This record gives sequence, structure tokens and C-alpha cells, in this order.
Amino acid sequence: MKTSILLHEGAELRLVDLQDAEEIYALLDRNRAHLREWLPFVDYSQSPQDTAQFLQSRIQQHETKHGSEYVILWKGQIAGMIGYHFFDWNNKMTSIGYWLGEEFTGRGLMSLATQELCRLAFVEHGLNRVEIRVATENHKSQAIPTRLGFTREGVLRQREWLYDHYVDHIMFSMLRSEWEKR
Repeated sequence: MKTSILLHEGAELRLVDLQDAEEIYALLDRNRAHLREWLPFVDYSQSPQDTAQFLQSRIQQHETKHGSEYVILWKGQIAGMIGYHFFDWNNKMTSIGYWLGEEFTGRGLMSLATQELCRLAFVEHGLNRVEIRVATENHKSQAIPTRLGFTREGVLRQREWLYDHYVDHIMFSMLRSEWEKR
């Protein structure tokens, strides 16, 4: 499971492994304030064991072909995560979610990783649609699908409960036919 995909000089993508739990937890722990602004799971990850449980569920999801989770590596160090929330095989679609430690932002890592997950979705998995949902106020995260040519479909009102309030999400999508024309 340690096979990686080279994204760019120093940047790689690799399926998660249980051995990643300590490093992922340490990255998340160092970046709590940065990540908590937009991600609802941060407060629930209080130990490397919590992270290991999450990773185990994502590994099982990959093994049953219901989704996949990857670490984004920068010069051999885990910089963040990206994954398919699910695979809807009947409708040939998926949704991508991602996060990056603050010290790794601004290097184009997330754009490269998202582009690779789109390629895998359309070319390797034969899917027709990829969605990315982003909070309306999370402008940095919105830049990823915008940069990659996704279509902004609309706003999902009060889509997510974020600790003490609801946030609206923008729905972005890419179709296989659009990807092939790029």
C-alpha cells in the first residue's frame, strides 16, 4: 500500500496507511486553529488512536471500493490529505475532500493532488462526475476547483453544521467530457 504517485518534484500522493496515524495526528494537532475554521472533524481527533481509527475506516472503504484516502507528501513529509468521500457506482460519480497543513500552503500541492484525483476518477475508475463542495467563505479552498476549470453549480444553503453554526457550501463539478477537452 506504500506505492506513491509523483505529482511534481518533491510532491507525491500515496494511499493512507495505518503507520501514518502519528504523523497525520501531529500535523492536525499543530494546525488545529487553521483547520478548525472549515473542517468539522478537528475537535473529534484528540489522539493518534482517533486518527488510526479514521484511517482504518478509510482503508476498509478503499478495500471495498467505496472510496479512497491519500496523504499528500512534500519532500517525504505528510503535508495534508485528500480523498474520495464515496464512489457512487450507479451514477458514476464521486466527491473530493481535502485539507493541508498551513505550513504547506501556497506551493500548488492541493491543485496538483486534486488534478490527479480527477484523472484517476475519470481515467482509472471510469466515473462521469466529480464534485467538490466548499464553504462559501472559504475562498482559498474555492480557488482549487476554480483553477482546475470546475463549474460552479450553485449554493447549498446551510449544508454543514460547523461546531456552533451552519455554513453554506458552493457546489463545484467537473464532468468527464469537460475533463477530456482540457
